[in-house]
Amino acid sequence: MPYRTLTNLLCPLCHQALSRETRRWVCSAGHSFDIARQGYVHLLPVQSKRSKDPGDSREMVTARRAFLDSGVYQPLARAQTELCLGLLPAEGDIAILDAGCGDGYYLEQLCQALTDTRAVTACGLDISKWAVRVCRSRHPGFEGVVASNRQLPFPRASQDLLLCNFGFPVFGEFQRVVKPGGAIVLLDAGEDHLLELRQMLYPEIRRSPPPSLEHALTDGWQLVAEQQVHYRSARLSQEQLQALLLMTPHFFRSSQVARHRMQQIPWLAVTVSAHLRVLQKVGQ
Repeated sequence: MPYRTLTNLLCPLCHQALSRETRRWVCSAGHSFDIARQGYVHLLPVQSKRSKDPGDSREMVTARRAFLDSGVYQPLARAQTELCLGLLPAEGDIAILDAGCGDGYYLEQLCQALTDTRAVTACGLDISKWAVRVCRSRHPGFEGVVASNRQLPFPRASQDLLLCNFGFPVFGEFQRVVKPGGAIVLLDAGEDHLLELRQMLYPEIRRSPPPSLEHALTDGWQLVAEQQVHYRSARLSQEQLQALLLMTPHFFRSSQVARHRMQQIPWLAVTVSAHLRVLQKVGQ
């Protein structure tokens, strides 16, 4: 599967088209954005940042890559990939955007399964520069953009498929950038996801259903597929458990006492429970 470079981005300041030069992107208004030596471009304006270094930290991203590469979520990635392969257009080049890409694991799994000769533009987008760097490092053909789902720097109707894994969907922006007939694939935690880990960390467990799609389904999207993935992992080593803890919000939500208690157990098997939902864009 050959990879294409990005040629169509929008300026985050004036929303005009950006042109790609050797080491930067520029717009007609004179705004310029350097391409980092790691190959990504930073398009998150200062006024859109809520901290000096927004999103996941370097440590969180490193932990996520180590855990995901150990294969614990492989059945989950495989289920998503199988869904995605049935959503891609039959002809022409393919544009895939992973919105909130994290370390790029799911994007990599999908692209590895693309076996025809059509070109693909595969882009990982995240507000964390550390996440985009790691995503880019997974394949030299991957593109990387530091930006927010609230303001995607892509033209209207430019994406065939959009992934949103354990992320924050912004359906209005997703509708703008996805082509008519294109789709988004949402991956959200189920009620029992990592139940055993949470039982170790909290005195009381809250089971929450996946986010409602009621608003999205009245705003130009149609639910065309839904699948639950539910299994129990093999025993996770202490190293895997620490990586899992660090890559999730539970590291910051749990107490120091609870995290210390986690360090005392030799292993733990956890429940992996997730909902996959496919929304197809209807209308223009």
